[in-house]
Amino acid sequence: MDLDRPEWLTMHGGYRVPYDPRDALLALESGKNAKAAWDELWSELFHQGDVGEASYAAVPHLVRIYASRERADWNTYAFVAIIEGARLNPGNPRLPAKMRDQYEAAVQSLSRQGVRELEAAVDPTLVASILAVIAIAKGQPTLGRLAVEFAEDERQEMIRFWEGQHR
Repeated sequence: MDLDRPEWLTMHGGYRVPYDPRDALLALESGKNAKAAWDELWSELFHQGDVGEASYAAVPHLVRIYASRERADWNTYAFVAIIEGARLNPGNPRLPAKMRDQYEAAVQSLSRQGVRELEAAVDPTLVASILAVIAIAKGQPTLGRLAVEFAEDERQEMIRFWEGQHR
């Protein structure tokens, strides 16, 4: 959805109240106050597992902005993976049909970029976030959630627990 559309003013974020993320998106695009913009987006568009239409509408813009950057950053990958995981929760609003094509295309585009960036990635958060988006794009949302929502030590604990149950 274009940034000049008035619908942005009525969409809800993670707190289930109207939230307009355009200023934060424009700050990311300009490269000014990127940390503050990410802090705001993380806080307003995802809250304790809750998302809203503004969360979905922001995804294609985040992917577009990210594609113009020259260095890998975990924020976009993790954010898209978290929003997609929350989208599948029946307690959250459905992805509006008018947003579906752009949203799904953005997830696929970010996955392709992740495949290209994965070889050089060394930061564990970046690697896990890229893998989460790739898994989601390949129809494996649970695997994506495990990659992005749990740290390596937590995933190891799950494996130990599973192994203990199957001995």
